[in-house]
Formats: sequence, structure tokens, C-alpha cells
Amino acid sequence: MSRPKPKTILVVEDEEFNRIYFEELLNQIHCRVVIAKNGIEAVELCKNNSDIDLVLMDIKMPLMNGYEATQEIKKIRPNLPIIAQTAFALLGDKKKSLENGCDDYVSKPVKKDTLIKIIQKHLTI
Repeated sequence: MSRPKPKTILVVEDEEFNRIYFEELLNQIHCRVVIAKNGIEAVELCKNNSDIDLVLMDIKMPLMNGYEATQEIKKIRPNLPIIAQTAFALLGDKKKSLENGCDDYVSKPVKKDTLIKIIQKHLTI
């Protein structure tokens, strides 16, 4: 019996420490990780890589922020789940993330169990 193909998750994050943290965490649940360091890279990767199953989108980034990147990705792949992640957990952040096309929201620091639950809500892993 063969194992199902691992899910591919695009981590969009400009901070190296956070990228490493997400990569370690997602590898533990047998996901393949693709990295983008800004919104422009994220849009290009989603445009050119149909294997991406879910996006973990940092909101505050250089060049193109997470809201703009989410809107561009949704034009190309409207059904691709995008989870906003931000260190600025202000009261309106979740609402603003959902209004800008994100499918879910998690605030930093991200706890492993919380992230896994949110990913499982959108993917079968």
C-alpha cells in the first residue's frame, strides 16, 4: 500500500527564523515546503507550480504585502487555501485578512497544535 503524496505548502515569510520554524514544523507532519521571501515570489510560485496545496502567507513583507499577494494569487488560483499569519494580532486583523481573500488566520507566535488544526481544516494530511 503506497502512502499518499505529501501535501505541498508554500511558506511566504521574509524573516529567516520564522521560515526555519515553519519548515521544521511542516516537515514533522510530512508536508513538502516551498519558500517565498516576499509577495512577488509567492505570486510567481503559485502561477508556475500547480503542486502547491496551501499557502501560509505572512502579511507584513517587503515589495508586495500579504494582502496584495493573496488578491493576486486568488485571481490565478481561486480555490487555493491561503492562511494569513501575522505578528500584529490586532482586533481587526482576522477580519481584514478574510476581507482580502485569505481563507483563515493565525497569529504569531504560531503554536504547532494551532497551525496543524488550521491546516487540517483546509487539507487532508
